[in-house]
Parts: sequence; structure tokens; C-alpha cells
Amino acid sequence: MSTPTDLLQKRGEIINEMKNLLDSAEKENRDLSGDEQTKYDAMHEDQVSLKTRADRLDTMNTVSGDLDKLRDQAPRASVASDSSANPFGCKAYKSGFDTYARRGMNGLTGEVLNALQVGTNSEGGYVVPEEFETQLVAYLQDINPIRQYVNVISTASDRNIPVESTLGVATWTAEEASYTESDAAFGQVVLAAHKLGTIIKVSEELLQDGFFNIQSYLAENFAKRFGIAEEAAFVAGDNSGKPNGIVQGSGLGKTAAGVAAITSDELIDLYHSVPRMYRQNATFLMADATVKLVRKLKDGNSQYLWQPGMQAGQPDMLLGRPLVTSVAMPAATTGLKSVVFGDLSGYTVADRQGTVLQRLNELYAANGQVGFRAYRRMDGDTVDATGIKHLIQA
Repeated sequence: MSTPTDLLQKRGEIINEMKNLLDSAEKENRDLSGDEQTKYDAMHEDQVSLKTRADRLDTMNTVSGDLDKLRDQAPRASVASDSSANPFGCKAYKSGFDTYARRGMNGLTGEVLNALQVGTNSEGGYVVPEEFETQLVAYLQDINPIRQYVNVISTASDRNIPVESTLGVATWTAEEASYTESDAAFGQVVLAAHKLGTIIKVSEELLQDGFFNIQSYLAENFAKRFGIAEEAAFVAGDNSGKPNGIVQGSGLGKTAAGVAAITSDELIDLYHSVPRMYRQNATFLMADATVKLVRKLKDGNSQYLWQPGMQAGQPDMLLGRPLVTSVAMPAATTGLKSVVFGDLSGYTVADRQGTVLQRLNELYAANGQVGFRAYRRMDGDTVDATGIKHLIQA
């Protein structure tokens, strides 16, 4: 089995081939030929795939370590034994939830029902156990890399976040002179809750198989669906039944001269459009097709602006800052905001506590399947747009 290091070594070899191909064409003062472009594009897809696989393996190693720590913690005998602790993290709740997933309500004893009662939801179903949630969130971050860069909070109700719209100023004052008043003005961003749900069908035979880890299977597959939908909303959401996206909340940093092209000078201008105090934590965000354009750009010293991340979990870099690729980013096409740069922690995601899962016994019974409906409630919006700018095509 390949390790993250093995995959990244292969990636490095491919990237060197790509650079040699570009440098050879540059020395002859020409663009890539048709065959060379096809070869270059294929190598680009290969190196992206290798980076994704390496990061996924690294994430899974981290998840496995976290779950081992959870299992090593001393279990509590029952939910009621420690009311101050998280009831969804105890052994009794996890065991009861697993029984509910495999057998449904008819398979639950009074003791199991007692353990599960704290997780009962008014709309049906149960809040998933802590270990399930930990695994699901880890998979979410793998599928939706945006979660690793934005500010994520948990809340039980709507959150009103004050936003400083006008900054107060300090003034030089003589000894014993009166101070000059300068008040800051505040607006407000309200993070409510949008519901994201899906249904997964599992065969009755798998549920009856004691070796089948139903919780891991559901966590991974729900996370894939949630992650894809979340990324689209966090990046390009329009606040209509879903969060308001980063692109929507960013400010204008640079307008490109071309309708489908970006120059190195324009990226540098975008970089400096973000105030200095935000740049030290800033990240580039763009679609993969845009990355292909940017990867060919060089600075005044003939050095590529793009540098590959050659360690598992380490992002690629552009102008010394991390570069995140998102399928939800607009393309480098006429009038679209193709690149975002800034401190993405200025965007806040508010998760309502707990993923809720419900077993559907009858809906798919004719096909010998059991349905599992899960939903998460969340919202997201740009709280500090000062440090997040975009480049828009002409």
C-alpha cells in the first residue's frame, strides 16, 4: 500500500517533467504544441490526483489516531451517571445508537432506549454519537477543504455578530489637552441555520453482518455528500436557502485586463490589495482550470509563482501563500470573479450542534433496503470583508 510520502515523490517527478516541458518551449520562444499541451494537461491531472490521495491518506491517519484516543477514554456506565459531561460521547449512547441503526426501534430494550433518550429529536431520529460526529467532520474537511481555513463555531441558536463598518481613529494629544472623540460604527451579520439533508440506502444483509461497521460507512458517505454541498455554498452561495458564499462577500481587489487570462502582475496587485495585517494569514482560492493558467506564470527572475506542496497535508503555494482549489470557484471567464485572496477566517461558519440521523424502515423495504436520513443545520457569511479580495475578469 502506498504511503503519503510515496505518492508525493511520484507527484514531484511529474511536476519536474511539466516544468521541463514549459522551460523547453520558453527557450525556443514558443507556446506548447498541441501534443505538448495534451501531455501537459494529462500530467497536471495526475499530479492533482496524487496530491489528493496523499492528503486523504494523511487525514485518515489523523482520524484513526483521534478515534483511538476516544476509545481509550474511560467509558461512563450510563448517560445519567455524569450530567455535566457530553452525553453523546459515552459508551452507552454509542452502543445504543449502533443497535438502533442495525435493528431499528423494534430491536431496542428499555435500557438502550434510556441511553438514547437524550438524543431524541423533535423531528424524529437521534443526534449521532461523538465518535460518529468526529469521524464525519474529519471526512468533511477532506472533501471540503474550505472548512480548514474559515472560522467555524458551534451554536444552539441564531448568532448575531457585530461587524465594525467604520473604524475609530487615535490622534496625537498634547499634555492635559482634551481627547478627540472618535467612535467606531457597527453593523451586524446574522447567522441563522440552513438545513442540509440527504438519504442513504443500505441493504438489510449488510446491516445484519456484525463485521460491517455501519457507523463508519454512514459517516464517510454522508460526509462526501455534505462536503460537496457545503463547499459550493461556502464558496459561491447566494444566501437563498443556503449560506452566503466567500465570493459574494469579498471586495474588489483587481480587475484583469483579459477576459480569460491572468498575468503575474495582476496576481501581485491582488496580493497587495489586501491590507498587510491580513496577508500573513491569507489564502488564494481558485478553480482547478484557473490553477492551470497560473501555474505557467513566472516572476521577474524567471521563477514560477506557483510552488507545489511536497508534504502530506501541506497546500501548494502561490506568492508564498497557500493555494486552495475549489470546484465551486467561478472560471476565469468574462466578468467572473475567478480568484479570491485573503484571510478566510473572516468568513464564519456556524454549525448547529449535532448531526441528526433517522432510520427509515418501510420506505425502501420492497427492495430489501433500509434508508438512513441525515441532516445538518448551519449558516455561513463574511464577517470581515476588509481582508478578503477578489480578482474579476474583464
